Amino acid sequence: MNHTSHPVVRQAPFPFPGERFPRDLGAVVQRTVAEGRMPALVVIHDSEGDWLIGDGVNDPNLPDASGVYCIACMTEDDPSISETASLQPGFAAYRDGPGLPWTIEPFSYGGDEG
Repeated sequence: MNHTSHPVVRQAPFPFPGERFPRDLGAVVQRTVAEGRMPALVVIHDSEGDWLIGDGVNDPNLPDASGVYCIACMTEDDPSISETASLQPGFAAYRDGPGLPWTIEPFSYGGDEG
């Protein structure tokens, strides 16, 4: 599926109405997830208000490992991602596999502590 078919913005006013991702909100998504090769196992709403979705296995910082995609479009492929739309800034949701419950934990980028 083409997840970049319409323009996206990187941030939107939070909390979202109806706890649903806005149609034009973009997220940094690992290509393994965006292309359906691996399930989304990590959803991050960082303290700056950005959203990130990863497979929890591969390094998202490698060249061409991630791109910006419509997050609402990602929920069409994996409806369970929509369960994370109420995730507060500075928190991440993790799960061990598709269909398993999300665990919410505080999140910060490595090196932010000091």
